[in-house]
Amino acid sequence: MRATKGRITILHKLKQTAKLLKSNLIVLYLSYRDPRVKWYAKLFTLCVVAYAFSPIDLIPDFIPILGYIDDLIIVPLGIVLALKMIPGDVIGENKAKAQEIQGKPKSWVTAALFIIVWILLAIWIATYIYKKFRY
Repeated sequence: MRATKGRITILHKLKQTAKLLKSNLIVLYLSYRDPRVKWYAKLFTLCVVAYAFSPIDLIPDFIPILGYIDDLIIVPLGIVLALKMIPGDVIGENKAKAQEIQGKPKSWVTAALFIIVWILLAIWIATYIYKKFRY
């Protein structure tokens, strides 16, 4: 019983840390658009923000335990790395701006691009599997 309570406490702490890190997604979104951020940091930040806002997970949540890995480990790790790549003054300015924004930023163009990317990825995987197992 005691070990179970310890696991629940650790899981709760991980969820709280992940929630805190996810609050930085708006800051990253704003920082990605800043011209003072280097191109490789922009690219990585764009990938992190897009994946975090994407309704499609790398590992679906319905898979026991593994389904929460992206929510508890992959996304927060990406956020931490992206925050380290962006200059501190840019982060500071965008934290102030992010507090004024309510909810997720909405971009139908970005949403359409991600849907197209996921469809193309699915077609590529299906084609690969079909060619691999055709005979």
